[in-house]
Amino acid sequence: MPQMTMVQAITDALRLSLREDPRVVVLGEDVGKNGGVFRVTEGLQAEFGADRVADTPLAENGIIGGAIGMAMYGMRPVAEIQFVDFIFPAFDQIVSELAKLRWRSAGQYSCPVVVRAPYGGGIRGGLYHSQSPEAYFCHTPGLQVVIPSTPSDAKGLLLSALAGDDPVMFLEPKRLYRSIKEDVAEGRFTVPIGKARIARAGEQLTLIAYGAMVPVAVEAAEAAQQRGWSVEVLDLRTLQPLDTEAVLESVRRTGRAVIVHEAPRTCGFGAELSATIAEHALTSLQAPVLRVTGWDTPFPYTLEHTYLPDAKRVMAAIEHVMNY
Repeated sequence: MPQMTMVQAITDALRLSLREDPRVVVLGEDVGKNGGVFRVTEGLQAEFGADRVADTPLAENGIIGGAIGMAMYGMRPVAEIQFVDFIFPAFDQIVSELAKLRWRSAGQYSCPVVVRAPYGGGIRGGLYHSQSPEAYFCHTPGLQVVIPSTPSDAKGLLLSALAGDDPVMFLEPKRLYRSIKEDVAEGRFTVPIGKARIARAGEQLTLIAYGAMVPVAVEAAEAAQQRGWSVEVLDLRTLQPLDTEAVLESVRRTGRAVIVHEAPRTCGFGAELSATIAEHALTSLQAPVLRVTGWDTPFPYTLEHTYLPDAKRVMAAIEHVMNY
């Protein structure tokens, strides 16, 4: 079983899908000869040709609009947006067309478009290359929102997304692109969309995280262990559909919850998680649900380390909840 980074695992999933299914195409800015800004599609155009791995103009609205048209005619396009920060010119196409096509056609048409985009901070990208807008898309019925945290999950979830008939926002934590490496199975395998995983087992508190915050949560949980506190880390993997059952089962068992994400606090996905826990597991709680998040400011450049939640900030929330 080869070891892969997240970049290599995603490339492997794309290559496998392009080989197996002639309906799969990849399109986006510089995805072809250049292999994408993060080299995720490197070598694919040379192997499959420019008709299957197509460079596009710098026009996100056109990229997504074109992908929607391809999907309606039976293709399975993978549209790459260089940075998720650049996705907003295509926002209308995504929320008004892509997400609604199955509904408005009463199920006559599906629109199996996978929109890949690196998101989040951690690479000193500044305010235009570090945003985490996942909550916008979770608020839109008809879209699936997937955020992996490991190379193996990235490959398995992307293969699941490509095999499905619904549009998927596949947000990739670029902070983890090359910072972690693990064994990834060769060939085709899938990780089910809508199923969370326990990244670390524990008994006294549940840390809920996704994407680049999962390693941060695990680090904080290990630090908490030194204090004698048993902390579970739940990796959501999919925000929409949310594995509500896994969230509630863990929180009911531990009696405490801390939510971690790097998006701004106000109306971030953590607010939805907090509300879900309050509605369905309130009587199991031994302390308030706390959120450790990014700040309600544009993403900074020189103060990136201050903006992003780290193990120290998460540990402070754990201490507060455990001592409540």
